[in-house]
Amino acid sequence: MLDVSNFKVAEGVDLDLSTHDPNSKLGFDGNKKAGQAALPAYRKRLAELQTKLWAKKKQSLLVVIQAIDTGGKDGTIRHVFTGVNPQGVRVSGFGRPSEEELSHDYLWRIHQETPADGYIKIFNRSHYEDVLVVRVQGLAPESVWSRRYRHIREFERMLTDEGTTVVKLFLNISKDEQRDRLQARLDEPNKNWKFNSGDLKDRALWDDYQEAFRVALQETSTDYAPWYVVPANRKWYRNLVVSNILIQTLERMDPQFPAPEEGLEDIVIE
Repeated sequence: MLDVSNFKVAEGVDLDLSTHDPNSKLGFDGNKKAGQAALPAYRKRLAELQTKLWAKKKQSLLVVIQAIDTGGKDGTIRHVFTGVNPQGVRVSGFGRPSEEELSHDYLWRIHQETPADGYIKIFNRSHYEDVLVVRVQGLAPESVWSRRYRHIREFERMLTDEGTTVVKLFLNISKDEQRDRLQARLDEPNKNWKFNSGDLKDRALWDDYQEAFRVALQETSTDYAPWYVVPANRKWYRNLVVSNILIQTLERMDPQFPAPEEGLEDIVIE
């Protein structure tokens, strides 16, 4: 298992994202082939823990995934969660708010999607858009978005107090890697559908987004709902790190199968 503490954002400590290498493969001596070969064992262990969580239905896990455009959110979900029981895993994505959602507080639509007991819920983007996109695009004044860090910390505290474990993943890629991934979407016909010209406008604001991510992670990484900065230039290593974070989180939750009915040992099926 990897030592995932290397990627955890410490609570109350100033964060410098430049010290987190997107190309890192810290703690793993192998190459891409070895990394890909290691992933099935992690998938198996994740599936075992998820089965117990689903069977017991006393706890839940919320996995928040954030990244700059092309950061690999979809690919992470697809590769890491292959093999888990789909009955107990749900994915929610959060795009531009609807008119109805805008008529409520910004956490209203988020709270409705949090996981019920027994479930793993994955947020592909999340409530953090309201301190990222909203900040960078100037969709609300600083007096509004700056107080949301406190709201988010308190919201996540409430979730954990009520039995939901929260773990948050920032998929960290470099600007050069983003350029290559955007170009691939143009060069490969089967990826053209992924390209959005609006991504280029956001790319021009790279530094602003990096600062918004830095502050969001620094302000909201807590012992009860930590952020992890995941090196994500190497997709295979990203998948290993995320798998290890989730497995170790679930192992701390220690889900167990429900106790069986008494007297089962005396039953013989005719």
